Parts: sequence; C-alpha cells; structure tokens
Amino acid sequence: MSNKYTAVIVGGGIVGTTAACALAQAGIDIALVDAYKPLKDWPADSVDIRVSALTRASQNILQAVGVWPAMVQHGVGPYDHMHVWDADSTGVLDFDAADTEFPELGHLVENRVTVASLWDRLETLPEARLICPAKVADIQLDNSSAQIVLDDGSILAADILIAADGRDSVLRQIVGIQTTGWEYKQDGLVATVSTEKNHQFTAWQRFLPEGPLAFLPLKNGQCSIVWTLSHQTAQAYMALTDEDFLQHLEQASGGVLGKIQTVGPRGAFPLRFQYANQYIAEHFVLIGDAAHAMHPLAGQGANAGLLDAAAIAELIIKAKQAGRPIGSHKLLRQYERWRKGDNLAMMSSMDVINKMYTIQNEGFRQLRGTGMSLINHSSWLRNYFNRYAMGLRDDLPAFARD
Repeated sequence: MSNKYTAVIVGGGIVGTTAACALAQAGIDIALVDAYKPLKDWPADSVDIRVSALTRASQNILQAVGVWPAMVQHGVGPYDHMHVWDADSTGVLDFDAADTEFPELGHLVENRVTVASLWDRLETLPEARLICPAKVADIQLDNSSAQIVLDDGSILAADILIAADGRDSVLRQIVGIQTTGWEYKQDGLVATVSTEKNHQFTAWQRFLPEGPLAFLPLKNGQCSIVWTLSHQTAQAYMALTDEDFLQHLEQASGGVLGKIQTVGPRGAFPLRFQYANQYIAEHFVLIGDAAHAMHPLAGQGANAGLLDAAAIAELIIKAKQAGRPIGSHKLLRQYERWRKGDNLAMMSSMDVINKMYTIQNEGFRQLRGTGMSLINHSSWLRNYFNRYAMGLRDDLPAFARD
C-alpha cells in the first residue's frame, strides 16, 4: 500500500473528518490519522455530554459530504427560537425562524453522532485510508512535500498536511507556529438536565455576572446546559451533590423552565481565546480549533471549523481539477486570507460580548439593556444578527451554500 497521498489529515473529530470526506468523495486520495477510534455505539437512552449547535451553513456542508441523512437517523434536535436575556438589566433578544425562509434556526447534535456518521461515511470511500490508532512523532516540511513520521516509525508523504488536532495542536507546535491569546479564567460546565417545563424547541440563554447560562433543546425533550462560570465556581459546582447543584442551577435559570428535575454526569473545561499567528507553512495548513479557539457563548466553534474544512477542501479540489500544485504557497495563502479574517471577527465578537456582560457598573448595565432592546425592536438588525449566526453570510465555501 502506498504511503504517498495528496492529503494527510491529522485529527478525527468533526472538522478533520469533514475535510477528509469532502476530499475523498471528490476522488482525492487521503489518509486520516487519529490517536483514538471513535465511539460508534452507545446506549439508546444516553446523551453525549458534548453537543454542538450546528448552523444552516454547517448542515449544508454535512449534507454535501453525504452524512446529514445518517445524522438525522441517529437523531438531531431542531430549534426554531432563541431567547436571550440579561439577569442584570431589562435587555431581551428574541430570534425566530419565522423571520427567515427556513423552518429552524439550527440543530442541536451530539458530537458523537456527527463523528460516528462521518467515520461511517469515510469507510465507504475508496480514496480514504484510516490510520487509527496512531500518533504523529515528527514532521518534515520542504518546498516539495510534507513527510509525517508516525509513532510506529512509518512515514507518510503528502502534497498537503492538514492539522485538525485541536486547540492544543501537537502538529502546530512541531511546525513552530506560535499562538496569541489568553485564558478566560472561566470554565464551561456542561451537563444534560430534565426540566419541569417543555423547552419548546427554544435555545434559552441568560447572561449572569460570571458568564452566560444556556439551555439547549435536545431531541428527547431534555436540555444540554453550557454554563460559563469562574474557574473556582465551576470546580466547586462540580463537587456538589446532584441535589445541591440542581438548586444552584434552578436559581441561576430564573425559573424559565420551571423546576430542574434531574442532571446527568457533569463536565467542565477551561475556556480560552486563542488564534494561530499563521494558518499555514510549507505544504501545511491548520483548520478548526488548531487554528482558533473561541468562547462558546454563541456555539460557533464547531461551525467555524466546518467552514475551514469546506474552504480548504474546495481549494484543493479546484487545484486538482485544474492540474495546479496542491500545496502551493498561493493556494495556502488563499485559504488563510479567506478564513482568518472571518474567524477573527467571530472570535472578537464573542470576546466582546462575554466581557460586556461581566461589567457590573450600573450605568453600563442600563446601557447594555437599552442596546439589546433596540436590536430586538429593529427587525433589520435582528434579522442581520440572526442570519449571521446561522452562517448565512457572503463568501461562503460552495459546500456551505444552499
């Protein structure tokens, strides 16, 4: 079996496997390397602690690479309304699918459902080789190709090496690409809860002094919570009994969904603002969290990564069809220019919003509430933010368009 590929992708999560599927279904030979085999089976009554709010643009990408029907079969949770309110002011925002041409604003999908569907799809594509479990030990980049040394000593060569190995990317470190950013000193606490009131296919988000609390509607009637807290508070809440935790959660929710009845396993992960100073090197490119990590308050991390995957796949496919070199500096710079600005704009917006709601000055709180109300009462502004959050903006990759 040849060890030379057009593309080697490292990272078998949502973003890496999406890029792999897009390329392999276009007839481009790829190898996907990951350290762990994905979860393929789970108890029917269980819910993944990690979910993603996938936009219309992300749905289009996953449809284009042939996995959306399988995801729907596993189960996806549509939501058609979003209600956002400020605990410390009168500010309220409402976004409704009725103001768009679509039946929903997006879908809540367990990460394991998306990953399993993508891996199943890859296994049907003859141009895809899955190398798993395996880790990258070293990388050699020059002006003709990338060489990847695996931990068993085997060597892969590629016209382009795509790093999709997360925000602590080993490949990014090996190549020597520096990052800029900071720790938020906040954790995202996640869990699945049952509530007294029906979630009404609405995503609920309340801004609190330590950070936002979101209730995301799942297909089974439960909600996935993402609660941004200071690191100290999050760790203290992780140590509480379920009964005590539910009491704190219900109070923080303002009772919007009534009594919080049950909670499943809890997890907490530190939040970070981080971007790679460069997205590219010789025959090498970063996508997804390896290129950027943003605050989860609008759930845009996975969506930004999927746009990265769609963009690099589109450029590689076009270059292959035109007979142009795959790993050329021109192609890689085109990708970097295309995605870096959009990602930085989204990251910066999330950062500003997060910081804005932690300011406790009374005058600023009133100003914040007034601003939210102005947006809510302007159909043009509300629809603009709504469509942007749905991923429906200019300069989308072809895979992401309706």
